Amino acid sequence: METFEIIGLIAATLTTSSFIPQVYKAWKYKSTRDVSLLMYLVLFIGSVLWLYYGLMIESAPVILANGITSTLVAFVVVLKLKYK
Repeated sequence: METFEIIGLIAATLTTSSFIPQVYKAWKYKSTRDVSLLMYLVLFIGSVLWLYYGLMIESAPVILANGITSTLVAFVVVLKLKYK
């Protein structure tokens, strides 16, 4: 594996895992009062576009990071709408 691919996987892991605490907190406390719906919707669209881009260039780090990120962000959006 190339060095740049390893760096990409590390970056993907760090940026993607940063959403886990928000998802956990929203789910555990059933509250999303302080979460911006607009911000998460824009982030979701951006992540889906990055996922598409990753698929087109066949980049594992981009595909993995944005596939997982899109899922986590979608979960926060669903919780936001549910606990409004």
